Amino acid sequence: MEGSERDRTSESDAVERTDVLRDFQVSFFAMRRLRSFPWTFLEKYLKCNKSSDLISDILKQTCLHSLSRTCPPSVGYRKRFLSELIRREEAAGCEPLDELYDALAEVIGAEDTTECYKSYLLPGGEVVSLLESVALISSGTTGLVTWEAALHLAEWALDNRHTFTGRTVLELGSGVGLTGVAICRACGPSRYVFSDCHAEVLHQLRGNVRRNGLIEPAAAVEELDWTTATGGRVTQVGADVVIAADVVYDPEVVESLVKLLSEVLRGSSPQLLVCSTVRNQETYGGFKQQLKRAGIEHRVMSGDVSRVFPYDRVAPIEMISLFR
Repeated sequence: MEGSERDRTSESDAVERTDVLRDFQVSFFAMRRLRSFPWTFLEKYLKCNKSSDLISDILKQTCLHSLSRTCPPSVGYRKRFLSELIRREEAAGCEPLDELYDALAEVIGAEDTTECYKSYLLPGGEVVSLLESVALISSGTTGLVTWEAALHLAEWALDNRHTFTGRTVLELGSGVGLTGVAICRACGPSRYVFSDCHAEVLHQLRGNVRRNGLIEPAAAVEELDWTTATGGRVTQVGADVVIAADVVYDPEVVESLVKLLSEVLRGSSPQLLVCSTVRNQETYGGFKQQLKRAGIEHRVMSGDVSRVFPYDRVAPIEMISLFR
């Protein structure tokens, strides 16, 4: 092989290795399913090199990273991740890596809890870290975890920063705060108002907003119950943009939501965006029918978004703009 060709091959391998290390890091801190990790590259590397140096680098970007000290994924998740690394190392016949077994021993000795941190890396290198529930349903609500539509809306915002820059934004059903924190960090709104109605969700949300360095008056957290809130209450916020993600999941909730959206559009007519994972076509279709009966038109925001965050993209996700 000619020298220049060897150099190109070496450079290509280095780039791929860097990309794989980032994939491991991004997936680990977001607590993605283990099967989604780039194991194939690791297996080929271990088979060809019989060295654990790549595993050592993976550890430095995950369990041994400083972020894992301050905002660690759940104990159970870290245990499964480290056990999988050990299994792959042993299957390749590599010499055992002491730091790998030391990391597992430390995790085994840790106390598991009902809460954990998930961290999401923004394109500019900043990190959004959120305290979330380990269980999908906790304290009688699904609002204590980050859902796919919130991640998709955040990605759309990163691609369309001008929509939020210098504007007042109100988010309905903020949950643990991923979308709002990402917009505040990357899009430069003049003011951002997070809102939700569940007491435990609001408590978690306030903590996550503070944890990510957002303070009044630029960022506020307000209680907003769609069943009792009026359009006037929303108008008081003075929002230029109103957004919501993963709020179309229950026909009873949808009825209150559409009533509130209708009142909002009778007032100052802000730009109104709703992002939904379409899990149940009947429920989502019912939402659109109620919009039509309320005299609200919608336009589907077509087009791909940049893939910034790791999440399942199997179920369809739809962004719509609402207007009269």
